[in-house]
Amino acid sequence: MEPLNQKSIERVVSQKALQMGSSFPCQICVVGFLCGVCLTSLFLAALTSFGTFQFGPISFSTMPMANSSGNSTFRNDINMITRSDCHFQLKETERLWDSKSRRERDNEERVSFLYSGWSAVLNETTSGGKEYLQKHGIRGSSLPNAPHLENCKVKTQLYEYLDKRTGTDAFPPWTTWKGSLQTFSVAAFSEQMQKLRHEAASEGAYPPWIAGSDEENYPLTRKVQRDLWIHQHPLNCSSPDVKFLLTDWERLPGFGIGAQIVGMTGLLAIAINEGRVLVTNYYNRAHHGGCKGSSQSSWSCYFFPETSLECRQRAFELIKSEDAWSKGTMTTKENYTTKHIWAGPTPRKWGLPWNYLQPTTYLNGTLLASHRKMDRRWWRAQAVRYLMRFPTEYTCNLMNEARHVSFGKLAAKVVLERLPGDWPKENSAKERSGDIDEYVWSNHKPWVPRPLLSMHVRMGDKACEMKVVGFEEYIQLADRIGRHFPHLNSIWLSTEMQEVIEKTREYSHWNFYYTKVRRQVKTNMSMADYEASLGRETSTNYPLVNFLMAADSDFYVGALGSSWSFLIDGMRNTGGKVMAGYLTVNKDRFW
Repeated sequence: MEPLNQKSIERVVSQKALQMGSSFPCQICVVGFLCGVCLTSLFLAALTSFGTFQFGPISFSTMPMANSSGNSTFRNDINMITRSDCHFQLKETERLWDSKSRRERDNEERVSFLYSGWSAVLNETTSGGKEYLQKHGIRGSSLPNAPHLENCKVKTQLYEYLDKRTGTDAFPPWTTWKGSLQTFSVAAFSEQMQKLRHEAASEGAYPPWIAGSDEENYPLTRKVQRDLWIHQHPLNCSSPDVKFLLTDWERLPGFGIGAQIVGMTGLLAIAINEGRVLVTNYYNRAHHGGCKGSSQSSWSCYFFPETSLECRQRAFELIKSEDAWSKGTMTTKENYTTKHIWAGPTPRKWGLPWNYLQPTTYLNGTLLASHRKMDRRWWRAQAVRYLMRFPTEYTCNLMNEARHVSFGKLAAKVVLERLPGDWPKENSAKERSGDIDEYVWSNHKPWVPRPLLSMHVRMGDKACEMKVVGFEEYIQLADRIGRHFPHLNSIWLSTEMQEVIEKTREYSHWNFYYTKVRRQVKTNMSMADYEASLGRETSTNYPLVNFLMAADSDFYVGALGSSWSFLIDGMRNTGGKVMAGYLTVNKDRFW
């Protein structure tokens, strides 16, 4: 009788449990309990793949525990549902996680593979680059174009074509056709069309190194650049009417690269005012192994020469002539005082265009409308633009390397989004390029993550010349731009101080890019000592890369009290960037 009563009691309890389980509140509790158990199981599975894990002396088991004989049918049902449900959820989650991880790993491998392929092409002149391409079976037909790299050899050939006259023409072949289109075969055009193009060049179309509209550049920029080229490239350099100013670049100890360029803009002003052709000679910063042949120790290692080869040869002939010296046909830097070079009169042959500069410089919360040296600011901008009008193949390669190191993997991600998923298999060859690639799209600038803000943070020994502020004030100006342009999140940073690089970690809302070069740790180290520690080649190459990156960036934050930032401002204001504005933490000490 006892066993029967026991069974009856268990049956009644089970029925009650089932009735309670069918009620809505109880269902909610059960669902919540099951979710909690599942989440706990997932958490345990994430911590370990073994049956047990432990925190300190406490050990936990992920295996289900055996039920005691006293558990109710309701408890057994819950355990069965829990084990089955969580097992399914765990397996499904692991499958999705593994699938996602596998895709991410595959994408990372493809990005790395494409980046390495581009690196090999960039260095294919070396045996290591060729070996990598051969080892991985990469052919030109399967490697996508690198949007952030330029074909430096082709680009330099184009610049050479645009920087010299054809036959006896008064002007180079400048037309209203842009870039490579000017070299497009005219065989398909009528004689009338060819005649019109020739007339456009003969009448002096504006030089092709100026970008943007007239409103986006300093006043008269196009006319001034054309006139400077004509002045520096006389039709007959041997004419007795042609006079010369032959000079070395400044090389006194303590003169930075910015100061050297500023001094040369002053000598160009003297040459314009006196009707002389400026011819530059020894450039100490190009005296290193990277500059080869005739370009060693010459400005022409980095940028196209300021005058023609014929005029250079003529100047070096006349320097030996006493008659040329006595008649004033020849002068050198030593004929002029330091004050005349650095603070001499600005050329007036174009009037007073600096009187109507657009006020786009932002200082202390307001636009700077005018100052005492507006003429100097306008002229130095024109002079530095002319001196840097075309980069050489060597400089082009330096820019390629810098963009590849900083943006190469990001560019690979962008490119891979457009490629078939089976790349780099043989059947995923890239589309054959045509005339539109070669003559039209090649005129676009290399890819960088845009919009891009450039920031030059000058500290160190500059405190003796200008007000030095902390990195935080530069960031405040960058944030000022970012509030108006919320899609802006990339900064190209140039600085000589390591502490500035380390502080970038505090501003996670910005993506910082910079050249990989050893920087100053001590703030009392002079710039001359710092450059000497880097060596001649590195201390010249990396600042010029930063300079050109800044000139091409969409926005700029700097310090106008620095000659370097002053010159960057000039390049931007003659490169279609006037309306981007210039946010500065201080002003030039002479204003």
